[in-house]
Amino acid sequence: MSKSRAGFPPAPQLEWAYFLDIDGTLIDIADTPEAVHIDMALLGLIAGLQQASGGAVALVSGRALAFLEQRLGKLHLPMAGQHGLERRDAAGRLWTHAAPPAAKSAIKAELAPILARHPGLLLEDKGLTLALHYRRAPQLASYAHRLMARLAAAAHAGLEVQRGRRVAEIKPAGMDKGAAIADYLKEPPFAGRRPVFIGDDRNDEHGFAAVNKQGGISIKVGKGTSCARYRLPDVAAVRRWLENVLTKRKPS
Repeated sequence: MSKSRAGFPPAPQLEWAYFLDIDGTLIDIADTPEAVHIDMALLGLIAGLQQASGGAVALVSGRALAFLEQRLGKLHLPMAGQHGLERRDAAGRLWTHAAPPAAKSAIKAELAPILARHPGLLLEDKGLTLALHYRRAPQLASYAHRLMARLAAAAHAGLEVQRGRRVAEIKPAGMDKGAAIADYLKEPPFAGRRPVFIGDDRNDEHGFAAVNKQGGISIKVGKGTSCARYRLPDVAAVRRWLENVLTKRKPS
């Protein structure tokens, strides 16, 4: 990754395809998964963007699809969850890549006494992945990453560790947000459009790279090194930028 020096992205266009991370991009980071809240204003913004762009909007998140669907209510749109390990396309078909259940169970069993010793650590079983959060114990960052790397390697099950914002996540190797975006771009209504991807952390770099390869608009939220070509400072700025699409919507 290189540090992006580019500034504010160009004005969004109706004919583009929009791929959006959620945590740290559309909503502020919450301390725990249970604290995540998708507000009505955001739901309205996503619905409006979906309508204005002819349906070319997909959420691309580290969250599980079941988690997202529960919080989106009646809003239905294509979504990729768990960093691309599960993907629902515009036709409603579900594509999944799961970690072997036996390996996952063994890792959880090894983590149980460690979690008991370190109550600041939180294990989230997303179904296809295991995420060890250390937001409440940032001093354990190095330990958490070493631990998860050791457990992934010991499982001998084709697993890898993905680093996120104060989280180390064990997942099947070879799938990421970039792969999910590439799959969407082969399908309607995304095919043939210029892709946009907005994200905020290291998990989003694959998505930025995939969009850059297609000559698209990659937008990093906040500071830090990135291959993204543009920057927005925070969640509020992301929402304001996306709202510009709605002003271009043709009257019905």
